[in-house]
Amino acid sequence: MTDANRRNFRQRLVNGDLLIGTWVKTPSPIVCEVLGKSDLDALCLDAEHAPFGRAELDACIAATRAANMTPLVRVPSADPHNILNALDCGAAGIVVPHVRTVEDAEAICQRSLYGPGGRGFAGSSRAAGFAGKAIADQLRESAEQTTIIAQIEDVDALNVIDEIAAVERLDCLFIGRIDLTVALGKTDPNDPEIIDAVASICAAGQKANIAVGMFVTDVAEVRQWQDLGASLFLLQSDQAFLLAGAAKLAAAFR
Repeated sequence: MTDANRRNFRQRLVNGDLLIGTWVKTPSPIVCEVLGKSDLDALCLDAEHAPFGRAELDACIAATRAANMTPLVRVPSADPHNILNALDCGAAGIVVPHVRTVEDAEAICQRSLYGPGGRGFAGSSRAAGFAGKAIADQLRESAEQTTIIAQIEDVDALNVIDEIAAVERLDCLFIGRIDLTVALGKTDPNDPEIIDAVASICAAGQKANIAVGMFVTDVAEVRQWQDLGASLFLLQSDQAFLLAGAAKLAAAFR
């Protein structure tokens, strides 16, 4: 991946380009450096479900950027300090879990961007080039390049999904299918009610002309959901790669 692709990730997402990334569950810059050599479009550091502290997040984002790979961060929550930490460390964008209402979506957009009531400015951060960027340049680049993704995984969100999709400056609806399965009282993500819910989110994205992303357990499903408007797929994880590789080696040996 070139540096231009990393910097233009948001534009590619907004344009509807087919993009693939993976989850990073191990807070190791070496893992990020290795995966940065791949042909993936992004790595999403999972600070919601994996043990990323501020220092680990900072080091992993640095390694990802050094490889000219796009670093996204799934923040632990929509709290302003979580969003600020990820973006100041140099993340290209954030995935915010449990966006349930229009107000939630509006809040994460405000907290991700500079301006009244928004993200606090620090010229000494990695995002600002460690004081190497003019304020005007950082403001412009942040407005143009910061990717804001709302994870949809709650029943409340389904009830207002068209309104959430229409929130100004929100870039993508990301479907948390497993959480959605649990929220709807199911255990099978392929239950017809879950499939219908996922399809309704895709339809809302198309209606609002906003990107839709998702995780699927079977790569064979990608074509089905792409046909319904999904374009960003975060699939598998570093842990899954390790387990699959070890299982393949053991099977071949035995």
